[in-house]
Amino acid sequence: MSESRFKALMLKKAGGSVVPSIEWLSVNDLPDDDVVVDVHYSSVNYKDAMALANRGIIRTFPAIPGIDLAGIVRTSASPRFRPGDAVVLTGWGIGERHWGGFTQVERVQSDWLVPLPASLTLRQAMGVGTAGLTSMLCALALERHDVRPASGEILVTGASGGVGSLAIVILARLGYTVVAMTGRPEHDSYLKSLGASRTIGRDDYSAPLKPGRHGMEPELFAGVVDTVGGPVLSSAIARLAYGGCAAVCGLVGGIDLETTVFPFLLRGITVAGIDSVRCPTPRRVEAWERLAQCVPGPALDGMIREVTLEQLVDAAGELAKGQGHGRTVVNLQAG
Repeated sequence: MSESRFKALMLKKAGGSVVPSIEWLSVNDLPDDDVVVDVHYSSVNYKDAMALANRGIIRTFPAIPGIDLAGIVRTSASPRFRPGDAVVLTGWGIGERHWGGFTQVERVQSDWLVPLPASLTLRQAMGVGTAGLTSMLCALALERHDVRPASGEILVTGASGGVGSLAIVILARLGYTVVAMTGRPEHDSYLKSLGASRTIGRDDYSAPLKPGRHGMEPELFAGVVDTVGGPVLSSAIARLAYGGCAAVCGLVGGIDLETTVFPFLLRGITVAGIDSVRCPTPRRVEAWERLAQCVPGPALDGMIREVTLEQLVDAAGELAKGQGHGRTVVNLQAG
């Protein structure tokens, strides 16, 4: 990469389609914000796959997708950051309303940045990324609602995905007993290697709730980290024990929720919505500090698949089809 020009994955509208292409840009092409970051790594998330598939994530073109980035500050007009600082950015609408992380250089608002925890490398930070931040926010929600390791088993749905995989690692490191739900039984050994005590299939949780049960089934789980939504979430809520909490952060299985007031009134359960986009900076800093403590570097390295900018579109297509597992990290400085 030269000082004046750098590569970025640009999306442009052509008729009714969105066409991705790698283009050469200059800093002057970037948004007019107060910190310029040399981006070393980004990551591929489900939302990125949907953006590349023109599924309504991005509305204004041309655009650079990528909801995560990690890199080194090049220049800063903010007193909070100086050249050479290692930083992480997730959420705040980058890769959606603002140009994102699939670029070798980006200019962003300083208020969006979080200092890189000292125990993580930039690559490992993107192994965490939005998925890890979301997972930790789920764990913090369980703690806030007094669901502790002694309370009982925690169900993680969509366990083979990025959020689910990291949720297993985090919860196991915090001392919870984790049950991993997956529709891919071939991932049993992988999920147990992350810290799951056992795995279960999702078929029994994908069917409509049984009539006459009023949205309640036997009490099986003290808490749920749900990355799926739809019937799976409805079934998980029905199986929460008294005082349980469902931390809800996904919708790949649907946006409808079928339940009644009975689990809330008779079992005192809580459904905690998890937002990683507008999450306030102090809570982000807390989450990243906890992530650095809970997610060991070797565990992250074992979950990471690394691709180049040129390989990114294919990797996103695989994710959209439900292929692969763990975390896909984009090395922006390779090639």
